[in-house]
Amino acid sequence: MIPGMNSRQAKQMMRKMGIQQQDLDAEQVIIKTKDKEIIINNPQVAKVNMMGQQTYQVVGEAEERSIETKPEINEEDIKTVIDQTGVEEDKAKEVIEKHSGDLAAAIMELKQ
Repeated sequence: MIPGMNSRQAKQMMRKMGIQQQDLDAEQVIIKTKDKEIIINNPQVAKVNMMGQQTYQVVGEAEERSIETKPEINEEDIKTVIDQTGVEEDKAKEVIEKHSGDLAAAIMELKQ
């Protein structure tokens, strides 16, 4: 806020400059990055539209948690490795997990 200016004057000035602000009733904001999530519970969220460009302002207490990057291994992947190597299902799944879902690497290891 600009000192000496009340909120009504500030809103009028923003409108003249083409800035529109809308408060959103958000319960939670989650920002996902490659290796973590930032969670903001009970945030105050404002959507600001300035000359067609939308931005969001978020205020609140954040907590971070890391994301486990474990590959999804389906039955078809396991069957492919079993067909190529002749190993048991448990061994095929174990080696696929070891290679983070890379079937070619799993097959190469089991054929050695």
